[in-house]
Amino acid sequence: MFARRPIAAGARILEYRGQRIDWDEALARHPHDPLQPNHTFYFSLDDGRVIDGNVDGNASRWINHACAPNCEARQHDGRVYIHALRDLQPGEELFYDYCLSLDARHTAKLKRAFACHCGAPGCRGTMLAPKRR
Repeated sequence: MFARRPIAAGARILEYRGQRIDWDEALARHPHDPLQPNHTFYFSLDDGRVIDGNVDGNASRWINHACAPNCEARQHDGRVYIHALRDLQPGEELFYDYCLSLDARHTAKLKRAFACHCGAPGCRGTMLAPKRR
């Protein structure tokens, strides 16, 4: 997804939309594409529910991951909004750090399943959130 106009740092760009479901329903729906079993449009909410951007979603689901993002996702009153981290120019691709959170041990195999190839300096090599120590 790309900026169509200049966007100021801190600006709310759009809402991440989709059907709100619980995790049991999310796991029952998973995967959306059997050929890409780790690819979903799920966004986990602080209240334990999930937004499924594949159902009733909008263009926000097409924003890609990067380890050095120019946007971030913020939750406010149970909704998720994408905000610019810095001034963005028309034609610039939008990215946010997915920081995927899984309870499983972050093995090399799991990291490969969620590989990142963003090419940013300091790329973690995975879309998984760093484990807290």
